[in-house]
Amino acid sequence: MRAQPNRREFLELTSAGLLTASAIGTAQAAPKVANDKLVVGLIGCGGRGNHVSGLFRKTANVEVAYISDVDDNRRANTAKNLDIKPDKSFADLRRILDDKSVDAVVIATPDHWHSIAAILACDAGKHVYVEKPISHNIREGRLLIEAAARNKMQVQHGTQSRSTNMMIEAMKLLREGVIGNVMVAKCWNIQRRGTIGKGQDSAPPAGFDYDTWVGPATMVPYRTNRVHNRWTWWYHFGTGDMGNDGVHDIDYTRWGLGVDTHPTKVAALGGKFMHDDDQEFPDTQQVTFEYPGDGQPGNRKLFIYEQRLWSSNYPHNTDSGAEFYGTKGQMYLSRRGKIEILSDRNQPIPVSFKPEPQNDAAHVQNFCDSIRIGAKLNADALTGHLSTTLCHLGNIATRLGRSLTFDPQKEQFVGDDEANVLTRREYRDHWAKPKGA
Repeated sequence: MRAQPNRREFLELTSAGLLTASAIGTAQAAPKVANDKLVVGLIGCGGRGNHVSGLFRKTANVEVAYISDVDDNRRANTAKNLDIKPDKSFADLRRILDDKSVDAVVIATPDHWHSIAAILACDAGKHVYVEKPISHNIREGRLLIEAAARNKMQVQHGTQSRSTNMMIEAMKLLREGVIGNVMVAKCWNIQRRGTIGKGQDSAPPAGFDYDTWVGPATMVPYRTNRVHNRWTWWYHFGTGDMGNDGVHDIDYTRWGLGVDTHPTKVAALGGKFMHDDDQEFPDTQQVTFEYPGDGQPGNRKLFIYEQRLWSSNYPHNTDSGAEFYGTKGQMYLSRRGKIEILSDRNQPIPVSFKPEPQNDAAHVQNFCDSIRIGAKLNADALTGHLSTTLCHLGNIATRLGRSLTFDPQKEQFVGDDEANVLTRREYRDHWAKPKGA
């Protein structure tokens, strides 16, 4: 790895613009010619990275030509699966960002790298497809929005329901008033998760660059249950299952509720109810958000999130789903490909479109179309930030065990210094350290 990075001023301009949290959306970059080949690099060679990069390979006139991962074994396996040449397989993600032939990158790292790597990519002139959640904390999400706008790069968040035809058509029905004025929505993430056990600090294995894996986060000792497939459950690296899987349902529920800002209040209860292990995030949560609108009757909205990670008994026989409650009926919707609409007298209302599960390939195609022909992104950086922030707010309220008031413009809690510390993180002196963040 190089001693000195070529982007030492990473985020300097961005942090200077964060005195007020203005709602900056993703700016439109000049599109490529419609039939241009897109050259893509993969950053993060775990299961999700292999899945998404496989979808890119199946997309017309797209070449996945570069990969990066700090685990030599994972990188070698992915290189074999994707037929990547040795001179285009790197431990250091900056090698991909330095190559001017690369048009876009897929970021499928652990959560604590999502915004960091995406901002580095935007500053290097690369479009970004970043896996969910878009950020590790609230501040980083805002920094990424500004980096995308500043560099005129397209940033697509990996909440694929936004590109699924069934979801798009369901949202049209809600906007047209099929169940009246939607004032309350509830979604759930209910499934069985196993224990991560109790690990012991040890030296990292050969072929695994743990220092770079930790990156700009403050250093903690290596443990097997902190890294591959386990980092989700640690405050230092993950966002819990609310940010890992629940964010999908949170995203389309927010979409259906019709709110395009942050809530002002969050109340939560929950904790570790099941396993006696090292996991820090809750396996059980009940979180409620309030959107005041203009404060007038009919314009206030409630959003409810329910999580049980020790159960296989869930509403509508669906582990992930949402219910929308309107003044003239109810809609049940799931990214598993299910929809049911009832009138205010509980009579079924038929739909004219075919139910379908979450369409990952359509999401990739939308991202490629945004680069080539200027198509509107279905899940741009601001969209991802608004949904992911709900995960951060819910986790913070659950962690602190009290109701919180949030200022949507400043993206800060009102009168709560302890909560505001958790809207960001501390960084160590690393080549990807976000200056001023």
